[in-house]
Amino acid sequence: MLVAPFASQLPFVEETLHSSYQALQWGKNIFAIAHKTLSARLLNTIFPTEERTQPLSPELQAWLKERYEALLQQDWQDAAAGFYPAPLLFDAPWEEFLRFYPLLLLDLPQMWQRARSRQFQEFAKNVRLEDYPPYYRQNFHYQTDGYLSETSANLYDVQVELLFGGTADAMRRRVIAPIAQHFGAHPATPPLRILDVACGTGRTLKQLRYAFPAAVLFGLDLSPAYLRKANALLATQAGALPQLIQGNAESLPYVDSYFSAITCVFLFHELPAPVRQQVIHECARVLQPGGIFVICDSIQALDSPEQRPMMENFANLFHEPFYRSYIEDDLNIRLEKAGLVVKEVQHHFMSKYWVVVKPA
Repeated sequence: MLVAPFASQLPFVEETLHSSYQALQWGKNIFAIAHKTLSARLLNTIFPTEERTQPLSPELQAWLKERYEALLQQDWQDAAAGFYPAPLLFDAPWEEFLRFYPLLLLDLPQMWQRARSRQFQEFAKNVRLEDYPPYYRQNFHYQTDGYLSETSANLYDVQVELLFGGTADAMRRRVIAPIAQHFGAHPATPPLRILDVACGTGRTLKQLRYAFPAAVLFGLDLSPAYLRKANALLATQAGALPQLIQGNAESLPYVDSYFSAITCVFLFHELPAPVRQQVIHECARVLQPGGIFVICDSIQALDSPEQRPMMENFANLFHEPFYRSYIEDDLNIRLEKAGLVVKEVQHHFMSKYWVVVKPA
């Protein structure tokens, strides 16, 4: 674990940093709200349609604000505790955002038209769909080319930041503290190997790299375009590059009991139920006895029924064919079927976390 970065600083310096962090996050949140509001009005002007979302009650809006503020506070506290370096709190991809946000705006009419006509299997002619499982051949979120083009990979982080009001990285960072705490209490035999399943553009791997500089990192994803994007991102950091492999999490290309820790961020809601179980079994297979598995994904209706309208809105606005199944799926049971032990379930803003260990 790192030394607490604020321990030696004067109180007013810490307060200044805290205020700066809060200002950064609220600034991103305000921009995301403005983007959503203006794009919704433009959509209704260009493609007037029936209302597809439910209004959020004042109570639900208050709950969202409370959870948002709690997430920011937890993010700050984890950095202060030394689970990751303080600069990660300010690691916003401004250059990427400024470069690709205009392209996102230009792509919106295509996404709206696709949503309006319920077309969700449109891909560029050079994409070899037969290389991918049927459930993956989707324009998830109605985005152009699904997850199978350079354009999609370039726009993904911008889209996710806007969707979550600038908190995507803060929610990803919640997987770090459970891993640090686990190995603080149960030191692993070196080398510490960490696998990020469905690593996408590499944002989670980048943060794990700062938090565990001595670890050997691995990433696996189905999309070659997203892996190229991840490689470009991770190449900007000092040290050995994580080992990135194109592969299907239903059949992980690793030997049994190889990894000390596994992370999986925002994957399970995009999988059919039987595939969720298979991926969990594979993660259990390649995890070392005594190792830790941390899952981050969407909140679920089964334990937050009062938030169901918000989840229904998400399913109605975005093409997420397996989301309604996911929000009712008890992953605790699936994890136990794979021989894993659920130590803790956490909730942070819009995400739910399973902290799981493999019995020694």
